[in-house]
Amino acid sequence: MSKEFKVSEVATHKTLDDGMYIIVDSDVYDVTGFVDEHPGGAKILKRVAGKDATKQFWKYHNENVLKKYAERLKIGAVKEEAKL
Repeated sequence: MSKEFKVSEVATHKTLDDGMYIIVDSDVYDVTGFVDEHPGGAKILKRVAGKDATKQFWKYHNENVLKKYAERLKIGAVKEEAKL
């Protein structure tokens, strides 16, 4: 079973030292070890680290990219939080 994360918890993972997490379609990915491999460069991942990168991801990638890396990088999902 994968871990559930609060959005605020993902937001604390925005540097290489803290680990770099991104959200794509409510799933959480640890891209810390992928930064240097990213074909678009490390700068892009560093810009979206700790955030929901869904819009940016789908702008430049298709479903095959997500399938290719999901097994290695996916660490959980965003926990739904109550809206008041």
